[in-house]
Amino acid sequence: MIKETTIVRSENDTRTHKVFHALEDACHELDLGIPIWLDKNVKEFKRAAKTRFYQDHFMEPIDFDYLEFQVIEEDDL
Repeated sequence: MIKETTIVRSENDTRTHKVFHALEDACHELDLGIPIWLDKNVKEFKRAAKTRFYQDHFMEPIDFDYLEFQVIEEDDL
């Protein structure tokens, strides 16, 4: 693992919006472009609340193998 961050989204919004906003916040904090969600990511995320974004998900080159994005619900903490 190169870097990690935790984003807390407590506003009253849909889970989907919280997920997208949290990914945007994490990418901003890690100084990354926002990756593109492909069908594979959506399926993985629906199944396990976790997915990985590889180079083909980013518009610019990345200097790591993948970005793993996982939602940890407050009840799971």
